[in-house]
Amino acid sequence: MSIDRLGLVVHGGRPEAVSGARIVRDWCTRHGIGCVDIDVWQGQGSRLSAHEEARSAGNPDLIVTLGGDGTFLRGARIAAHSDSRVLGVDVGRVGFLTETPVAEVERALDAVQAGKSACEERMVLMMRASKLLEIPTHMEEVLCYGRGPALPQPEQRAPSQGAGEDSWGLALDVTALNDVVVEKLARDHQVSVGVYIAGRLLASYSADGVIVATPTGSTAYSFAAGGPVLSPRMRALVFTPVAPHMAFNRTVIAAADEPVALCVLPHSGRAVVSVDGQPRGILDPGDWIGVAASPRPLRLVRLAPANFYGRLRDRMRLTDAPATALDGEASPMFRPASALPDDMGHLQLPPPSP
Repeated sequence: MSIDRLGLVVHGGRPEAVSGARIVRDWCTRHGIGCVDIDVWQGQGSRLSAHEEARSAGNPDLIVTLGGDGTFLRGARIAAHSDSRVLGVDVGRVGFLTETPVAEVERALDAVQAGKSACEERMVLMMRASKLLEIPTHMEEVLCYGRGPALPQPEQRAPSQGAGEDSWGLALDVTALNDVVVEKLARDHQVSVGVYIAGRLLASYSADGVIVATPTGSTAYSFAAGGPVLSPRMRALVFTPVAPHMAFNRTVIAAADEPVALCVLPHSGRAVVSVDGQPRGILDPGDWIGVAASPRPLRLVRLAPANFYGRLRDRMRLTDAPATALDGEASPMFRPASALPDDMGHLQLPPPSP
């Protein structure tokens, strides 16, 4: 991959991220590559939409994020609109999305520029709704407390040919890498939601909220609500209710081509819609949103084969009972020094040890 223009998203509150950003800028200067800071709201003015940020940055080929998963999600939101690749540099604490240590950022950029990096695709979500989403001005300060001002109201994408907007809703310019959440607005009033999967009613839930997550987002809010962990290489929609008042409180995993619709029922309280943790609008009783897999994936830069399960073990601090602990680090079957058997050539396995 040849880099002509690079976008930089930095967590300004972390010294390691700030110093890493200087390394990236110096690298760009030495290589004659344009470098621009994007999505760096510092407390003045309003925030831009992902489309506006990508356009103002000149639609970079590569977006580098320095921070934790929150910073990465900001960069991913922009990359999804410009079809850029994303390199996540890790200075976070519990990150699953960023894998390149800040000390290796220059080596990583050299590898990308030399074509020695790989591209890993992740499924993202798109959204339709019965109306345009917005956050009333008087609610913004409370809903966005600690996050700065709200993101702009999601714009409507061009409607699909032959699709009447009265039946299919409005196609919103929204992309979610982790999840779309509908949750109660008032502490003392639950949200009641009818959940439809692939056009069929699954159940009506009275709950604190409901989550539709990607496999990437299965280790985020969905996991905290009791949902399962999915390999990020999968394509699926993970529906998880949050504190439901009903006996059936399990996660349902739908296929990637099975959209999930959430309709706020007439007797429900108002609900807030969040996308990757960012409040994006208020739903009234009778409103609905539809969440589906996007046909365009997010493209991540990888310098080595992903080690998701090792990261899961490390980040979740999984420990073994002393009585069941294995001696040494040898893994049965994965992976001997001999040639790979013919019947295992289609499997995803780690590379041989050097």
